[in-house]
Amino acid sequence: MSFPCSTLLLLAACISAIPANAQTTSTRPYPSRPVRVIVGYPPGGANDIIARLMGQWLSERLGQPFVIENRTGASGNIATELVVNATADGYTVLLVNAGNTINASLYNSLKFDFMRDIAPVAAVVRVALVMQVNPSVPANTLRDFIAYAKTNSGKINYGSAGVGTPQHVSAELFKMMTGINMSHIPYRGSAPALADLIGGHVQVVFDTTTASLELIRAGKLRALAVTTATRSAALPDTPTVGELVPGYEAGGWIGFGAPKQTAAAIVNELNKQINAALGDPKITARLADLGSTPMPMLPAEFGKFMLSDSERWAKVVKFSGAKAD
Repeated sequence: MSFPCSTLLLLAACISAIPANAQTTSTRPYPSRPVRVIVGYPPGGANDIIARLMGQWLSERLGQPFVIENRTGASGNIATELVVNATADGYTVLLVNAGNTINASLYNSLKFDFMRDIAPVAAVVRVALVMQVNPSVPANTLRDFIAYAKTNSGKINYGSAGVGTPQHVSAELFKMMTGINMSHIPYRGSAPALADLIGGHVQVVFDTTTASLELIRAGKLRALAVTTATRSAALPDTPTVGELVPGYEAGGWIGFGAPKQTAAAIVNELNKQINAALGDPKITARLADLGSTPMPMLPAEFGKFMLSDSERWAKVVKFSGAKAD
C-alpha cells in the first residue's frame, strides 16, 4: 500500500516531534518552580538565619526561589509533620536539627517517625554550646565547678531554653557522666534563661556560643567549657568538657531533610549545592560569626549521623525522666 507524499511528510513530522517534546518534559531541570523551606522556629534565631543563608545560595545557584516558611510550635514537630505529609517532589524541604532527634524519644504520641519519614539531604553546621556560670559562683574552672557541685549537691539550679532542647539534654548528659545533682529550670528560649543566669536566679546554663558570646566577653558571664569535641574558634582559650570528662560531647547541629520518597537525584542535587556553599569563604565566615562550624556530609553519612544522635539522646532522655506529652 502506498501513501501520498504529503501524508508521509506529515507523519514523519509528527513522529519526530514526539520524542523532542517528551525529552523536554522528562529532563526539565530541578527546580522548575519555587521551593518551600519549612522552618519550625521563629524568625531571627540561628535556625532561621541559617535557613535563609542557605536558601539565598540555593536560589542563586538553581535559579528558583527557595522560600522560607516559619511554622513554629511543639518544638519543631508541627513543621516536621507538615513536611512528612507533603508531596515528595523536592518542592517542600525541612530545616532539621538536633531537636528532631531528641523529640523522637521525648514525645510519646507523635504522628510520624522522624528517622523513618524524613530523608536526610544535607548537614550544614555543628553548633557549639558553652557551659557558663554567674560570676558569683565560686568556680573559675570546670574542675572547680564539679567540686563545688558535689559539695552543694541538690542546691544548684541550671537553666535551659526549654525541655528537650539541646541546651537541656547537654546539661543532663553532663549530670549523667559526672554524677552531680543539679535541678532543671526550663525557660521559653535562651534569652530568658541567660537573663536569669545574669540575675543569679540560676547558677549555670549550657547555651549556644551565638547567644552567649557577647555576654561572656562583657564579663557578665563566665565560660567554663564548650561542649564540642574540639575547642571553639570563638572561645579558643576555653577548654572542652571532654578534656576533663572523657567521652563527653554534645551540642546542636542544623541541616536539611525532605519527605522520605523524594527522588535520589533531587536529594543529591541539593546536597551537592549545599556542600558547595560550605566551601565558599563568604558563607563559612558568616557561619563562624554565628559560632558554628561547617559539617559537609553526603546524604547517607548524614543519615547515619542522625541515627547515632537519636540513639544517644534517647539514653539521656531516659536518664533525665523528661517527657513533653
